[in-house]
Amino acid sequence: MKQQVPAAPRRNFVTRFLDGVERVGNRLPDPAVLFLLLMLATWAISALLSNVSFSEIDPRSGDPVVINNLLSGASLTAFMATLVSTFVNFAPLGVVLVAMLGLGVAEHTGFINALLRAILSITPKLLLTPALIGVGILSHIAVDAGYVLVIPLGAVIFYAAGRHPLAGIAAAFAGVSGGFSATFFIPSSLDPMLAALTQEAARIVAPAAEISPLNNFYFTSASTVLVVLVGWYLTDRVIEPRLQATAVDGDASDMPTMEPLEPNERRGLWAAVGAMAVAIVLFALTLLPEGTPWAADPATLAPGTRPLLAFTAPLMQSIVALIFLFFLIPGVVYGYVAGTAKSHRDIIEGMSKAMSGMGYYIVMAFFAAQFIYAFSQSNLGVLLAIKGANTLQSMGLHMSLTLVGIVLLSAAVNLLVGSASAKWALIGAIMVPMLMQLGISPDLTQAAYRVGDSSTNIITPLLPYFPLIVVFCQKYVKSAGVGTLLALMLPFSITLLVVWTAFLVGFWALGFPLGVGSSYAWPAG
Repeated sequence: MKQQVPAAPRRNFVTRFLDGVERVGNRLPDPAVLFLLLMLATWAISALLSNVSFSEIDPRSGDPVVINNLLSGASLTAFMATLVSTFVNFAPLGVVLVAMLGLGVAEHTGFINALLRAILSITPKLLLTPALIGVGILSHIAVDAGYVLVIPLGAVIFYAAGRHPLAGIAAAFAGVSGGFSATFFIPSSLDPMLAALTQEAARIVAPAAEISPLNNFYFTSASTVLVVLVGWYLTDRVIEPRLQATAVDGDASDMPTMEPLEPNERRGLWAAVGAMAVAIVLFALTLLPEGTPWAADPATLAPGTRPLLAFTAPLMQSIVALIFLFFLIPGVVYGYVAGTAKSHRDIIEGMSKAMSGMGYYIVMAFFAAQFIYAFSQSNLGVLLAIKGANTLQSMGLHMSLTLVGIVLLSAAVNLLVGSASAKWALIGAIMVPMLMQLGISPDLTQAAYRVGDSSTNIITPLLPYFPLIVVFCQKYVKSAGVGTLLALMLPFSITLLVVWTAFLVGFWALGFPLGVGSSYAWPAG
């Protein structure tokens, strides 16, 4: 039986436009192959420009920029000799894999599943929408949990409350994916991963650049409130009223249900939350004493720098390890108390499953590392950064307009490339050093990228989970298709893009700190 296709009248201009985007995006090479092609192009261009004299001054040496020929014998042998070290020293690789070990245990034992169900089950009806969006934002710290758990649960909860289930799907999707760059006051694996990529890009023109893994933490935490309020208003005042004319005609027996927590799950959840609370209190106590080993040596810091928050502080260097423990401890405790983990082998199995799911990321990271290495060695990045900065400077754009441009570029690229890390590795290598030449910090450029990336996540059919969410919709409305979901999510996308961009510009205008160890200007201070 063929899958039902939405009726022709429902295929409006937006649907046809996004269908075209999907066709174009599907013709693009896989991100891993795209990095390989870019590396080969970098080699070829470096050979062509190696004999050209440029007037631009390399900020690292004070001499005119010289393009290195990567096809020379010395460059090719150096590439082969450093291929392995380039890959294993690629900063985002270790960051993601270590964080995922702890998250994998928490997900495998059922701790994350039970925690999200418990939060949603005790939420008053009046606060159902903001709570669902907030849980969606919270869920993306466990990578895929939001897509496979929170979004279908959103439909179940709305349906049980007498509300339209598609509105629940829309609200949950807005939180999980539209709010992907909001952090809900808990750092996720995305924060250090993006910061590591930003650092790699910044070092193209400033080899000693250091980027804090929490460089956007204050901004993304404050953004949580913004995303929840925008999603709450749109769901209750725009999306749900429009859905009143859409009949729920799915098979009642096939509709999912949200099962209450079993006694063993409740015991496990209480024990896990208690263990996590004790661990946090004990950790906080180690930060209090004067001269705590978590702090950097004050004698090595600039005046006014907080020893605990300096980039060189062991605390800041341990963010990924702390994320690992933050999920490992409750995941293990939950597993043993709830009975979902019988022995240490179950814990290792959870870690192994998490790693097996990272196979594609590892392949992509290999090619991304080689491309960034080649781009850096060729000096093409420095040349592009200086020429681009000179062009922007001659245009005389206000800083706020430059920020808006970064957001819009990121939003557009997001329609064609699904992976957040792949997109930032691609465009960050050019944007970060170029804007550093204009005095814009890598921290601010990264924040602008995150706004554009998150805002259009929910309207790109290239999102790997987009077809799955269409299936969730079809459980309740049989005629639902891609156009149905796009029509649901477009108001969220446009509103978030406009309001969140304005929020970022306001953050900058008022001088609120973006995060720990971050700045708006380059060089900092």
